[in-house]
Amino acid sequence: MEYRIGIGYDLHRTQAGRPLVLGNITIPHTVGLLGHSDADVVIHAIIDAITGAAGLPDVGQLFPNSDPAYQNIDSARLLEQTMVELHKTSWRINNVDVVIIAQSPKISPHKSAIRQRMAQLLQVSPEVVNIKGKTNEYVDAIGEEKAIACHCAVLLKREL
Repeated sequence: MEYRIGIGYDLHRTQAGRPLVLGNITIPHTVGLLGHSDADVVIHAIIDAITGAAGLPDVGQLFPNSDPAYQNIDSARLLEQTMVELHKTSWRINNVDVVIIAQSPKISPHKSAIRQRMAQLLQVSPEVVNIKGKTNEYVDAIGEEKAIACHCAVLLKREL
């Protein structure tokens, strides 16, 4: 069986007055993320990891922030469209590993909900989706709560 790995990354600045959406879950917090869409760093990193492994265009090419159609869009819609494109290939998701980097809020209380929602959107079992939360130990923009980032690795397997 053939495999391919993809790596995704995203970062958005925080801003008061916006909801904080991570993995398509709205998390109570004092700030949200600033972006053209809902700025969901988890979904954006997952999309880039999937498209990278499958040899598809990246999130910025598929859903450019210059296109008004994506203004304030729910990033779950973008992931759904990405899955349509993935299913046109012979590649399928083997597993997904996500690291959310936020000084605040704590990710741990939300990991299960994010995992369940990502599994649903990715059309896989929750057992193949892993969500981890890390702080940045008060260092740089993330540590100062001016940004939240996400890293993701996706392993695809060729469907025969």
